[in-house]
Amino acid sequence: MRLGFIGLGVMGKGMAANLMKNDYKLTVFDINQTVLEEFKGLGAEIAESPKQLAEKADVIMTSLPNSKIVQMTLLGENGVLAGAKPNSIIVDFSSITPKTIKDIAKQAAKKQVEVMDAPVSGGQAGALKGALTIMVGGKEEALEKVMPLLQCMGKSIKHVGDVGAGDTVKLVNNLLLGVNMVAASEALALGVKAGLDADVLYDVISQSSGNSYALEAKYKKFIAKGNFEPGFMIDLQHKDLQLAIDTAKDLELPLLVGNLTQQLYEVAKAEGNGQKDISAIVKTYEKWAEVQVREGENK
Repeated sequence: MRLGFIGLGVMGKGMAANLMKNDYKLTVFDINQTVLEEFKGLGAEIAESPKQLAEKADVIMTSLPNSKIVQMTLLGENGVLAGAKPNSIIVDFSSITPKTIKDIAKQAAKKQVEVMDAPVSGGQAGALKGALTIMVGGKEEALEKVMPLLQCMGKSIKHVGDVGAGDTVKLVNNLLLGVNMVAASEALALGVKAGLDADVLYDVISQSSGNSYALEAKYKKFIAKGNFEPGFMIDLQHKDLQLAIDTAKDLELPLLVGNLTQQLYEVAKAEGNGQKDISAIVKTYEKWAEVQVREGENK
């Protein structure tokens, strides 16, 4: 089985590296020449375009920033479908709108190419460790063929439905993450403003009904230390919230909390924190409350 991987960024680099660690030969493509040279040094073959990569591969994997870039990479003049052979499989790990991947799948079907959406959760650390959760939309037969590849990159592989279902699950998950991160930041800022110690708040809430993944994952290592290096960036959270908002509009569903949450991340971006971890949303609340939510505060 010949493999191609397009997109060697924050997530894709670790995922592709784990395939190579498991003795899979890769042809790779990225616009970043430095990372291409790095993979060449590891033994990967370098393609000059997505089309050329697809001509060499039976399975083409993509990990790209947004819907527009995925469309261009797969459907463009020198894109994947221009070179893909019948019976090849495209696995897209990007987080994009379900509508986009469904449209791509329709175009691919005309060339007898199978498309699967397989967005991931677990961040850069999970990508490097091969410990991602992968949400797969597509045919079960196609999943069986690529399952050994996915198991090199993820510890939990979930088949969630037809094409588009993976991206739908991902946007719902990241909607909740974004909302919960804002809620945790707002609540911590309120407690500290009222004179409570931030560590005491965390210790009690993390064992009570107000607990959340956002609180547990982001308080001790990020907020309490004043360390806001990503992690998962506010810019990416903002983008993922837009995916949820766009999908809700397509379904004519009001997304009141989601829209408000995205506006709060918009504020954080405007304040210069777009490249910081999502936990940096607490800095906006700290500014409003005129407090700092840190370990040892108010003791």
